[in-house]
Amino acid sequence: MATTYDADFAANDGARRRYSGVAMAFHWAIAILVIMNWQIAERAGDFQGPMRGEIMGYHKAWGMTILALSLGRLAWRLTHKPPPMPGHYKPWERMLAKTVHVVFYALIIGLPLGAWYASSLAGRPVDFFGLFTIPNLPVGQNKGLAGQIFELHGTGGMILIYLAGLATLPT
Repeated sequence: MATTYDADFAANDGARRRYSGVAMAFHWAIAILVIMNWQIAERAGDFQGPMRGEIMGYHKAWGMTILALSLGRLAWRLTHKPPPMPGHYKPWERMLAKTVHVVFYALIIGLPLGAWYASSLAGRPVDFFGLFTIPNLPVGQNKGLAGQIFELHGTGGMILIYLAGLATLPT
């Protein structure tokens, strides 16, 4: 019995027209975790003291999970050719799609790395859901710089959310 995938594969001279199941699993896991983690950070602002710290601890742990999945996704992407873009895309649309894709990778990897760096500058190692502690990066303490990086992290997170919203618009 022929599947839709088989028909797509044959219609495109054997080229894959869809991302693999692994690529889609990475995509959706990261997308769901990014949205969830954004909401965790947003809700943390409603609390003070130890409760806020505990909530932000979960935000950091999920951020490190996003980092690990994103690095896995990037490794998969570098070793598995993606499907071609739709033939009806104009050159500027292809360029925009590629640019947005690169920006997404930069943000889903750069945001957690930057936050880990800032946490390290603040002298606060990341507790990974109580299972183990992710040690600080080998940097000296600089709480002023840490605060600036956390501000950039928040701005970058909002850019990621806005881009994700735009990416869901029909083409």
